[in-house]
Amino acid sequence: MRFSKPKRPITLMEICGTHTMAIAKSGIKNVLPKEVKLISGPGCPVCVTPSSAIDMVLELSKDPHLLICSYGDLFRIPGSQSETLRARPNVRLCLSPMDAIQIAQNNPDKIILFIGVGFETTAPGSAVLIQEARRSQLKNFYFYSLLKRTQPAICALLEKEKTQIDGFLCPGHVAVIIGEKGFEFLPCRYHRPGVISGFEPEDILVSIEVLIQMINQEDPKILNTYDRLVQKEGNTIAQAQIEDVFEVEDSLWRGLGTLPDSGYRLKEKYQDFDARQHFHLPGLENKEPENCQCAAILCGEKAPSQCPLFQTVCTPQDPVGPCMVSSEGACAAAYTYEE
Repeated sequence: MRFSKPKRPITLMEICGTHTMAIAKSGIKNVLPKEVKLISGPGCPVCVTPSSAIDMVLELSKDPHLLICSYGDLFRIPGSQSETLRARPNVRLCLSPMDAIQIAQNNPDKIILFIGVGFETTAPGSAVLIQEARRSQLKNFYFYSLLKRTQPAICALLEKEKTQIDGFLCPGHVAVIIGEKGFEFLPCRYHRPGVISGFEPEDILVSIEVLIQMINQEDPKILNTYDRLVQKEGNTIAQAQIEDVFEVEDSLWRGLGTLPDSGYRLKEKYQDFDARQHFHLPGLENKEPENCQCAAILCGEKAPSQCPLFQTVCTPQDPVGPCMVSSEGACAAAYTYEE
């Protein structure tokens, strides 16, 4: 593909772990104009989860009457002392949130704790899970929300003094839920362009070209090259599910700190399922492994190769930080396909 020539050096950021992996696997960075720098942002949901959340769940897992359910990557993320959940006998991998309902029904003598992780993409599934738990009148089921909202993280990045980002590859998965309108704050508030992109190399290349053109013309907009799935208003049914079950709250992100209105918590009518209340869980804090640069990598401030642990102490076989663990992590992508 032939790109337009940028009029100046520009930095673009992708904020989706699937984009990160697709870019690395297809070698897209190698064919970009020399004036274009492409960096990764906080697009991996388990990567932005504070290690203290893992520590807390590890402590809860000592209870033999408790079964802990979530998605696979979460169980591989190290806590602050490098311990993971995957070796614990009472963890259960869920391919769908609804698996937790079946586990609760099949184990009436156990307490089921589902850990909800992800962005707006997975929030509707978690909402349906909570609704079904109430319909089923489950008494042994609790939900711990680590769900995040995308917009506050992007705003925080743009307001950091040391981070210069000229345009964004917007995550197609998130946009399916929140629609094009969910990213209109970029040109309106920050005078930055964004392109909602699919995940094939062709999708990403076209989206980068559109970004270059908008930056050259100084005409920032939100454009959608993934219109085969993303609509202007998004998925209004999924939005209604989120609205019914959750309300926004301040949330702690690895690398970005506590961001206002960046997380989801259960509304009062679903408080009977709130793990934080049932288990009296404390607030979270960021505890980074020594010398691990995941926090800076998630903010686009450093590349994986700039971490002193990368490829030496920290590898996919023996990871230190979450960016090397997750199948959507920037370090795992760089290790597997780039370095």
